[in-house]
Amino acid sequence: MSQPTAAVDRVASPGRIAALALPALVVLAAEPLYVLVDTAVVGHLGRVPLAAVAVGGTVMTLTAWLGTVVAYGTTGRAARRFGAGDRAAAVAEGVQSSWLALGVGVLVVIGMQFGGGALAGALAGGGEIGLAAAEWLRIAAFGAPGLLLAAAGNGWLRGVQNTRRPLLFVVGPNLLSAVLCPVLVYPVGMGLIGSAVANVIAQTLSGVLFAAALVAERVALRPRPRVIGQQLVLSRDLLIRGVAFQASFLSATAVAARFGAAAVGAHQIAVQLWFFAALVLDALAIAAQALVGAALGADDAVGARALARRIGRLGAACGAAFAVLAAVGAGVVPTWFSSDSAVHQQALVAWPWFVAMLPLAGVVFALDGVLIGAGDIRYLRNLTMAGALGGFLPAIWLAHAFDLGLGGIWAGLMLFIVIRLVALLLRLRTGAWAVTGAVRTESRVGGANL
Repeated sequence: MSQPTAAVDRVASPGRIAALALPALVVLAAEPLYVLVDTAVVGHLGRVPLAAVAVGGTVMTLTAWLGTVVAYGTTGRAARRFGAGDRAAAVAEGVQSSWLALGVGVLVVIGMQFGGGALAGALAGGGEIGLAAAEWLRIAAFGAPGLLLAAAGNGWLRGVQNTRRPLLFVVGPNLLSAVLCPVLVYPVGMGLIGSAVANVIAQTLSGVLFAAALVAERVALRPRPRVIGQQLVLSRDLLIRGVAFQASFLSATAVAARFGAAAVGAHQIAVQLWFFAALVLDALAIAAQALVGAALGADDAVGARALARRIGRLGAACGAAFAVLAAVGAGVVPTWFSSDSAVHQQALVAWPWFVAMLPLAGVVFALDGVLIGAGDIRYLRNLTMAGALGGFLPAIWLAHAFDLGLGGIWAGLMLFIVIRLVALLLRLRTGAWAVTGAVRTESRVGGANL
């Protein structure tokens, strides 16, 4: 009996969680911190450039979510292989996911050159904001291949429980770009376009560094279409889940844009801070993905369940800490991103909802990581679809219909979080997610995910 207990302590100890979560925290924070710097720099150009970045940045978030699909899918598969004692197979998952990432990135570049303008115009409702957003988007899209390569690289490195090497690969390029952004925008005189160029530089450099890490592993690098096809099939639920998220946030931006430039600018500030908090809180989810996947790959379901409980408690504590910081900064933080008093007033409308959601979101993001690491993606897909279609989307379009402003949009996001929290807690109680083995297959799961 002592051996299983030791396994639980080894897998689920706070020190082991922190060893993976803290480096992941820095990596996760780097990109949104750069976006916040970018927003602050562009915000002082005026309402229209800020609104243009809000619209164009929301479209590029689609690419970031594709990266999340690649990274999370790769982490879960690689972690199970690693937990079963086959590190070479874990790295091989990274090779094929990198080819997949590169291919998708090139398609994004091509698609945005031909269709980005129409998409930006539709979101902005046309006019000056739409034209500026389209110009920004066509240039920023060239960073997509690097962004997705970096996501795949993060995925396999997390799967082998190495979250330290990505620090250099992500933080370095983003620091360089954070310095370049204000220089290109103001002294060089590129204005809004300088922001897009700085984005491309950071994302491309990061992708190249992760690709070099794969080369250094001395593994076979040729693409294997059959494996890539299997990864596409296995990632379909994550992709559908990501589409539900994107439809929700794209709709929220579209509704905010119809309330005017000040409203959509304030929404950009609040939503970027929300994404920043979400990604930082996701550090616990990253640790959960790697550790839960490895534990289940090693046939340690007891350790995986113990880890899930600890991760959930830590998520609640971290979310509460973020809420306190956000509440204290309510009257100050919006002024960092815009000097427009109308934007400040609109930001304060969304702020109470933003603060109230954070403790709940801390638990939701942590438990998402547990189920992703376990490969229980179908349940997460169904839950996200139900929350988006039954809560978030109806709420934000009702906000538009009844002219409820940003308060209505952010109340919809709160409803989305509450729905997911209740369903995740119910799933954890059943234990049906904790399926062991180096590979999770539907035949082993049976009806657990239905």
